[in-house]
Amino acid sequence: MHLPPPPERSFASDNAAGAHPAVLEAVSRANHGHALAYGDDRWTRECEAAFRDLFGDVATLLTFNGTGANVLALSTLLGPVDAVVCVDGAHIAADEAGASERILGAKLIDLPAPDGKLRPEQIEDVAARLLGPEHHAQPAVVSITQSTELGTVYTADEVAAICDTAHRLGMTVHVDGARIANATAALGGSESVLRSFTVDAGVDVLTFGGTKNGLLGGEAVVFLDPARARRAPYLRKQVTQLASKMRFVAAQFLALLADGLWLQLAEHSNAMAGRLHAATAGLAGVELGGPPQVNSLFPVLEPALATAVQEWSFFWPWDPGRSQFRWMTAWDTTEADVEGFAAGVGAAATAPGAAAVAST
Repeated sequence: MHLPPPPERSFASDNAAGAHPAVLEAVSRANHGHALAYGDDRWTRECEAAFRDLFGDVATLLTFNGTGANVLALSTLLGPVDAVVCVDGAHIAADEAGASERILGAKLIDLPAPDGKLRPEQIEDVAARLLGPEHHAQPAVVSITQSTELGTVYTADEVAAICDTAHRLGMTVHVDGARIANATAALGGSESVLRSFTVDAGVDVLTFGGTKNGLLGGEAVVFLDPARARRAPYLRKQVTQLASKMRFVAAQFLALLADGLWLQLAEHSNAMAGRLHAATAGLAGVELGGPPQVNSLFPVLEPALATAVQEWSFFWPWDPGRSQFRWMTAWDTTEADVEGFAAGVGAAATAPGAAAVAST
């Protein structure tokens, strides 16, 4: 089977992308001279101010990575015997090696969600079954992901309905925003849109992702109610997320948040996913759903086709039982990358011996 040269950039994950040049330049500038450790520096103070400009009166703590950020955020909301309500595909439930359960000792109540989105009625049902009796871990936190692990996006009204339900039941709401920039871009692409489904909707604590959107490495935990951050600095140290040379994490975020770069990169990433969908729709052996909302596609591929293309340009399986995979674009994906990848998939699909499965 003869396939064209693989694209320069991977479609395995936006985690595979490098750092944006502006981020690298910001780190290099921050590297001159000395600065006090653990966030007692001008970059961190400026970064905290930048998040206040974005959200209003908030408190922000920087962390190394997404798992640590989620553990820190949840640690500030949970008490003894408290539990977290989430969907079964949530990153905290499926992809963090049980970090919240082991480190925080918190039970996760993970619920089915075919489209990746939690519904208020599911929260109501959990509360009716578990709240009160001393035999049950008490549901205390609702955690949702924006955009979801399945590439879907909660509207502002949907988030507000979840927050209203949770708060009425005495629960708080955490948002895992590892790809919050992509969700913001999908919903209209402005700072007011971001606020509409976070602070305005009633979210209590937010993990604001940077690593998947052009940073070398760094996430931010944003306390939309600053009072909830009172003990957070101590908890950040305890869960090993306090950076000594924090200026380098802060400098990255300052570059990302300047002049709307965080949104520009997400808009581009989303647009490249749409382009990839259009370029591969109709190929034999490729079943696609509707156009992607954000920067991920979940094609069902004829097995022989999947094997051939994976060996040529690797991407991850998603649901092996269905022969479903995930293709992701990133801030640095080019139109040439998309065209090259689509050409490879097309060549594999039409190669002698390839199964011809009608796409839908």
